[in-house]
Amino acid sequence: MIFLYTNGALANQRTRINQFIKAPEVRVIDQTGENLGIKPLQEALTLAQNAGLDLIEIAPTAKPPVVRIMDLGKFQYQLDKEAQKAKKKAREVEVKGIRVRLGTGAHDLALKAKKTEEFMRQGNRVQIQLTLRGREKYLDKKFIGDRLNKILESITIPYTVSEGPKKSPRGFLVTLEAEKHDKNKQISPKKNKGNEDGKNPQASSSPEPLQRQEAPSETTRP
Repeated sequence: MIFLYTNGALANQRTRINQFIKAPEVRVIDQTGENLGIKPLQEALTLAQNAGLDLIEIAPTAKPPVVRIMDLGKFQYQLDKEAQKAKKKAREVEVKGIRVRLGTGAHDLALKAKKTEEFMRQGNRVQIQLTLRGREKYLDKKFIGDRLNKILESITIPYTVSEGPKKSPRGFLVTLEAEKHDKNKQISPKKNKGNEDGKNPQASSSPEPLQRQEAPSETTRP
């Protein structure tokens, strides 16, 4: 017996067509999408043949099975398109957001780092935003860079910087993702020469600094 095999995400499905349909009666959907009701299989085959199209079983588990009169090539194209969409959706990586302020305490920073690691273990990218408010935007660029490095150093699993650090209207943004590793290998803090405490080496590189600006002077009232 010959079946029509689909590709991609639908590869395990088998679709019967034309004379390979087994059910004695079928519910027929014609080429315009109209439901013609339940008909004997032979009558459905005749309708498809007269239209110069194929009879395709689209719902084999229904009682009776549902068939559709349509072009086999068009049906295959639709299945392939659905499979491609399913693959694309499976590959999409969500970007999670974590916000940190200059005044975030050590305890809260540890919680945010833990959440960042959780997101990355799930296969997501994480965008960390260091928020600067008011006069914080005029602080020394080295101080801001050191603070961002401290945030990155609190992350204990290996990661790579996929984007940034870069300026944003509210401060700085840096996007991280977990390093690819062997599934059988347990993730552990990365260590290298000159980095014995297990901190990520990426954290040692300073972000693109803000240009130092003088805070506007206050005007005196007359």
